[in-house]
Amino acid sequence: MTGLKWTHKSTRTLCAALRRRGIAVSRKPVARLLHQYDYSLRTNRKRLAGTHHPDRDRQFRYLTRIRRWYLTHGLPVISVDAKKKELVGNFKNPGRCWRKTHRDVLDHDFAKDASGRGIPYGIYDVGRNAGYVVIGTSHETAAFAVAAIRRWWRAVGQAAYPAARRLLIESDCGGANGNRRLAWKAALQGFADEFQLIITVTHYPPGTSKWNLIEHRMFSLISENWAGEPLVNYETMLKYIRRTRSATQG
Repeated sequence: MTGLKWTHKSTRTLCAALRRRGIAVSRKPVARLLHQYDYSLRTNRKRLAGTHHPDRDRQFRYLTRIRRWYLTHGLPVISVDAKKKELVGNFKNPGRCWRKTHRDVLDHDFAKDASGRGIPYGIYDVGRNAGYVVIGTSHETAAFAVAAIRRWWRAVGQAAYPAARRLLIESDCGGANGNRRLAWKAALQGFADEFQLIITVTHYPPGTSKWNLIEHRMFSLISENWAGEPLVNYETMLKYIRRTRSATQG
């Protein structure tokens, strides 16, 4: 016996190793024994925070309390973030989908072979459980982030919350909407002045962006929806985003 508690070997390889030790056994008993002792093929999971602030729980309780106050009073709460930048072209997209034949794509993901770059910036309406995505084609900047929020407010927010004079924005601590970005704050002030809104921004602590609601309530669904399909053009990206639904949305 050794201290090894994991292995990449298949049941066929394990059977061959056991036979070399004089134990004749087939694959099915090996698989049954592995499951009996709670062994299965498992993946790495990003659950461990790199930083452990002593007040982390209190920080999250504060964020939850602010969000709950806005929702209780019927005020808009949006979670915002920029999704991973995507090369637009016939490139491999991770994942699998049902097909009769394999789809051939380029063997290398070179930017020179792309027709552009898609930068999806998402706005997730927490109260209505609905998402809105604007796709940028150049750079992820504070001006672009606020322009996406302004577009959501014009197209959706004003009609959904006609009497609202307050808006809560939940965002990560970095990126175009980072808490230290002066350009982000200045652009938000312009947006607030334009629509006479009182805007409150709460930032998730560093290293906790995975807990941002938009990550697991919207972006994960979009990634799952277009998994295995090359994003050959911007219209293809928009098509998959428009058709993304969760179980609670029907």
